Amino acid sequence: MARSRMTLLLLAALMTLLIPRALAQLPDAPVPAEIVGRLPHSVGNVTFTPDKRIIYSQHPFFKPDIRVVEMTSASTFKPFPDLAWNTPRPGTDQYFDSVLGLRGDENGIIWILDMGTRLGHTPKIVAWNSKRNALERIYYIPAPASIPESQLNDLVVDNKHGAIYIADEAATNGADGSKGALVVVDMVTGACRRVLEGQLSTKAENVPITVDGRELTVKSADGKTAILKIGADGIAADKDFVWLYYGPLNGHSLYRLQIDDLLNTSLSDKELDARVERYSDKPNNGGLSMDSAGNIYSTAVESRAVGVIGPDRKYRVFTTDQQMIWPDGVSYSPDGYMYVSAAQVSEAEQFNEGQARNKAPYLLYRFKPLAPGRIGH
Repeated sequence: MARSRMTLLLLAALMTLLIPRALAQLPDAPVPAEIVGRLPHSVGNVTFTPDKRIIYSQHPFFKPDIRVVEMTSASTFKPFPDLAWNTPRPGTDQYFDSVLGLRGDENGIIWILDMGTRLGHTPKIVAWNSKRNALERIYYIPAPASIPESQLNDLVVDNKHGAIYIADEAATNGADGSKGALVVVDMVTGACRRVLEGQLSTKAENVPITVDGRELTVKSADGKTAILKIGADGIAADKDFVWLYYGPLNGHSLYRLQIDDLLNTSLSDKELDARVERYSDKPNNGGLSMDSAGNIYSTAVESRAVGVIGPDRKYRVFTTDQQMIWPDGVSYSPDGYMYVSAAQVSEAEQFNEGQARNKAPYLLYRFKPLAPGRIGH
């Protein structure tokens, strides 16, 4: 009897050792989310400089006059990097047209993804050096890397391989997310290419986005009412840039792909698609972020929450708040917190029979992740 009990204890101890540390630390209940910003305009994505400056996009869905800003207090901001870059003017495209995705890095570069959808400009990435307060470089994303339906949503900056990976929702001009794709930009040459367009891992699933019991609908290209469908949206990489994780907003599957395969230009699109792995379940989600222990944080646009997918590949609610309406971008700050915006996209008049329910203040939250993450991602 004593021997059996000892065997059970040894087995229990062994199982404890085998459980990944980050998984063992998952809380029994959602962790608290702290409101750090009450702002006058909808917050899109948020990122950071190494000296903890907070930079965010004002959500392009609401067509703000100022596209990118720096938070100066819990309720105020100023244009980033200045007013000129936020002011459309003839004779140049060196200004922001329509920005949602932006990322910071350890070198103090703020990578700003201009979709170009408002005035019909060629999409571009503006790399701004926050330490020198100067333009570092512009990367253009012309056809065929971008298409008329393109809505280049979010990005990962991979300084290890010298590449940028972009999720294209393919949801502008009445499009239905069926041409969602990934775009790869070479940071040395500026060359860019479009991959996996319309594949299972990038195109919107026929799954409605349901908020407070109502399905979000839009006018499709043929003028008919259809459910809102958005392709490849959230995107994140692990700490060693081995795997890239992504998925469509409309869809209950998160996928991953080895970055070496993504960068292998000798692979055909069909061969590349065969190497995509379905990683886990997920809700209809917006942003993604990842910590150093392999936990993936996913905003759940329908349920006012941020979830976590641990090393066991199971989705759990990690933090939630009743006012966290349409959590959008999530990223890691050098202050040790993850930040997430509550953009209120679902409250816009387009989704509420012409009656706008979105209103200030628009909230910015932060919460403690399970492990540190990559700055600005």
